[in-house]
Amino acid sequence: MAKAVFQKHQRVFVRPVGTWAMVEQVKPQWVKDVEEPVKVFYDCGLGRDFSAAELAAEETADADVQPGQWRLMRVKNKWQTADECIHHPHPGTYPVVVTDERDWGGWRVPGAEYDRDPNRIEAQARLVANAPRLLALAEALVRLTGDDPGAGDELLSLARRAKDTVRAVKNTPQSDT
Repeated sequence: MAKAVFQKHQRVFVRPVGTWAMVEQVKPQWVKDVEEPVKVFYDCGLGRDFSAAELAAEETADADVQPGQWRLMRVKNKWQTADECIHHPHPGTYPVVVTDERDWGGWRVPGAEYDRDPNRIEAQARLVANAPRLLALAEALVRLTGDDPGAGDELLSLARRAKDTVRAVKNTPQSDT
Protein backbone atom coordinates (compact mmCIF):
# COMPACT_ATOMS: atom_id res chain seq x y z
CA MET A 1 0.00 0.00 0.00
CA ALA A 2 1.17 3.54 -0.68
CA LYS A 3 0.73 6.75 1.23
CA ALA A 4 1.15 10.25 -0.14
CA VAL A 5 4.59 11.61 0.73
CA PHE A 6 4.04 15.09 -0.71
CA GLN A 7 0.99 17.33 -0.68
CA LYS A 8 -0.61 19.72 -3.13
CA HIS A 9 1.20 23.10 -3.47
CA GLN A 10 4.37 21.72 -1.87
CA ARG A 11 7.66 22.75 -3.45
CA VAL A 12 9.73 19.75 -4.54
CA PHE A 13 12.91 19.09 -6.47
CA VAL A 14 12.19 16.93 -9.54
CA ARG A 15 15.34 14.82 -9.96
CA PRO A 16 14.81 13.56 -13.56
CA VAL A 17 14.31 17.13 -14.80
CA GLY A 18 16.74 18.80 -12.40
CA THR A 19 14.45 21.66 -11.39
CA TRP A 20 12.17 22.83 -8.60
CA ALA A 21 8.42 22.61 -9.11
CA MET A 22 5.14 22.74 -7.19
CA VAL A 23 3.00 19.66 -6.76
CA GLU A 24 -0.12 20.60 -8.69
CA GLN A 25 -2.06 17.41 -8.11
CA VAL A 26 -1.70 14.23 -6.04
CA LYS A 27 -2.86 11.23 -8.10
CA PRO A 28 -3.46 8.01 -6.15
CA GLN A 29 -3.98 4.76 -8.10
CA TRP A 30 -6.78 2.68 -6.57
CA VAL A 31 -7.59 -0.99 -6.95
CA LYS A 32 -11.08 -2.32 -6.38
CA ASP A 33 -11.76 -3.69 -2.88
CA VAL A 34 -8.50 -2.23 -1.46
CA GLU A 35 -8.79 0.44 1.23
CA GLU A 36 -5.59 2.32 0.39
CA PRO A 37 -4.08 3.35 -2.95
CA VAL A 38 -1.57 0.99 -4.51
CA LYS A 39 0.62 3.79 -5.92
CA VAL A 40 0.70 7.56 -5.64
CA PHE A 41 1.92 9.81 -8.45
CA TYR A 42 2.45 13.56 -8.45
CA ASP A 43 1.64 16.02 -11.24
CA CYS A 44 4.18 18.86 -11.12
CA GLY A 45 3.14 20.50 -14.39
CA LEU A 46 6.17 19.19 -16.26
CA GLY A 47 4.46 16.98 -18.80
CA ARG A 48 4.29 13.69 -16.93
CA ASP A 49 3.54 12.29 -13.50
CA PHE A 50 6.37 11.51 -11.08
CA SER A 51 6.69 8.95 -8.29
CA ALA A 52 7.79 9.90 -4.78
CA ALA A 53 11.24 8.39 -5.45
CA GLU A 54 11.80 10.94 -8.23
CA LEU A 55 10.99 13.91 -6.00
CA ALA A 56 12.76 15.48 -3.03
CA ALA A 57 11.22 17.77 -0.44
CA GLU A 58 12.60 21.22 0.21
CA GLU A 59 14.84 21.37 3.25
CA THR A 60 13.23 23.39 6.04
CA ALA A 61 16.01 23.10 8.63
CA ASP A 62 17.22 26.62 7.75
CA ALA A 63 14.14 28.12 9.39
CA ASP A 64 15.21 26.64 12.74
CA VAL A 65 18.78 27.94 12.63
CA GLN A 66 19.35 30.51 15.33
CA PRO A 67 20.90 33.72 13.99
CA GLY A 68 23.20 34.21 16.98
CA GLN A 69 24.35 37.48 18.49
CA TRP A 70 24.64 40.14 15.84
CA ARG A 71 26.52 43.29 16.73
CA LEU A 72 27.29 46.68 15.30
CA MET A 73 30.95 47.50 14.67
CA ARG A 74 32.54 50.66 13.37
CA VAL A 75 35.06 50.29 10.56
CA LYS A 76 37.56 52.95 9.51
CA ASN A 77 36.64 54.65 6.25
CA LYS A 78 39.66 54.15 4.01
CA TRP A 79 38.46 56.55 1.30
CA GLN A 80 37.73 59.61 3.44
CA THR A 81 39.42 61.08 6.49
CA ALA A 82 37.45 62.24 9.50
CA ASP A 83 37.97 65.86 8.37
CA GLU A 84 36.44 65.15 4.93
CA CYS A 85 33.25 63.68 6.39
CA ILE A 86 32.64 65.88 9.41
CA HIS A 87 28.88 65.85 8.67
CA HIS A 88 28.66 62.09 9.39
CA PRO A 89 27.34 60.98 12.79
CA HIS A 90 30.67 59.17 13.44
CA PRO A 91 33.28 60.93 11.23
CA GLY A 92 35.91 58.67 9.69
CA THR A 93 34.00 55.41 10.23
CA TYR A 94 30.96 53.58 8.92
CA PRO A 95 28.75 50.88 10.48
CA VAL A 96 29.13 47.16 9.81
CA VAL A 97 26.76 44.58 11.26
CA VAL A 98 28.74 41.44 12.08
CA THR A 99 26.75 38.21 12.10
CA ASP A 100 29.63 35.83 12.82
CA GLU A 101 31.49 35.33 16.08
CA ARG A 102 34.84 35.92 14.31
CA ASP A 103 34.00 39.53 13.34
CA TRP A 104 33.39 38.81 9.67
CA GLY A 105 30.35 38.20 7.55
CA GLY A 106 27.26 40.27 7.75
CA TRP A 107 25.90 43.54 6.40
CA ARG A 108 27.89 46.39 4.91
CA VAL A 109 27.01 49.37 2.77
CA PRO A 110 29.05 51.02 0.01
CA GLY A 111 30.84 54.16 1.08
CA ALA A 112 29.14 56.32 -1.57
CA GLU A 113 25.70 55.27 -0.34
CA TYR A 114 26.70 55.93 3.28
CA ASP A 115 28.00 59.37 2.34
CA ARG A 116 24.69 60.23 0.60
CA ASP A 117 22.54 59.69 3.73
CA PRO A 118 24.58 58.60 6.78
CA ASN A 119 21.74 58.99 9.30
CA ARG A 120 19.49 56.62 7.34
CA ILE A 121 22.29 54.05 7.04
CA GLU A 122 23.04 54.31 10.78
CA ALA A 123 19.36 53.63 11.54
CA GLN A 124 19.35 50.65 9.14
CA ALA A 125 22.49 49.27 10.78
CA ARG A 126 20.90 49.45 14.23
CA LEU A 127 17.77 47.75 12.90
CA VAL A 128 19.73 44.93 11.22
CA ALA A 129 21.90 44.42 14.31
CA ASN A 130 18.79 44.06 16.50
CA ALA A 131 16.83 41.86 14.05
CA PRO A 132 17.39 38.60 15.99
CA ARG A 133 16.13 40.22 19.20
CA LEU A 134 13.11 41.68 17.40
CA LEU A 135 12.32 38.27 15.90
CA ALA A 136 12.53 36.65 19.34
CA LEU A 137 10.22 39.35 20.69
CA ALA A 138 7.68 38.71 17.90
CA GLU A 139 7.82 34.94 18.54
CA ALA A 140 7.28 35.51 22.29
CA LEU A 141 4.27 37.74 21.54
CA VAL A 142 2.76 35.05 19.31
CA ARG A 143 3.32 32.38 22.00
CA LEU A 144 1.93 34.58 24.75
CA THR A 145 -1.30 35.54 23.02
CA GLY A 146 -1.80 32.27 21.14
CA ASP A 147 -2.88 30.53 24.34
CA ASP A 148 -5.10 33.33 25.65
CA PRO A 149 -8.42 33.80 23.83
CA GLY A 150 -9.35 36.44 26.42
CA ALA A 151 -6.66 38.85 25.27
CA GLY A 152 -7.87 42.18 23.99
CA ASP A 153 -8.59 42.83 20.31
CA GLU A 154 -5.64 45.21 20.01
CA LEU A 155 -3.22 42.64 21.47
CA LEU A 156 -4.60 39.90 19.23
CA SER A 157 -4.18 42.16 16.20
CA LEU A 158 -0.53 42.79 17.16
CA ALA A 159 -0.03 39.05 17.65
CA ARG A 160 -1.43 38.33 14.18
CA ARG A 161 0.94 40.89 12.66
CA ALA A 162 3.83 39.39 14.62
CA LYS A 163 2.87 35.90 13.42
CA ASP A 164 2.84 37.11 9.79
CA THR A 165 6.25 38.71 10.29
CA VAL A 166 7.72 35.56 11.85
CA ARG A 167 6.26 33.49 9.00
CA ALA A 168 7.78 35.85 6.42
CA VAL A 169 11.19 35.71 8.10
CA LYS A 170 11.21 31.94 8.47
CA ASN A 171 9.53 31.43 5.07
CA THR A 172 7.11 28.83 6.33
CA PRO A 173 3.97 28.09 4.32
CA GLN A 174 0.80 29.65 5.64
CA SER A 175 -1.49 27.15 7.33
CA ASP A 176 -5.24 27.02 6.94
CA THR A 177 -5.89 27.44 10.68
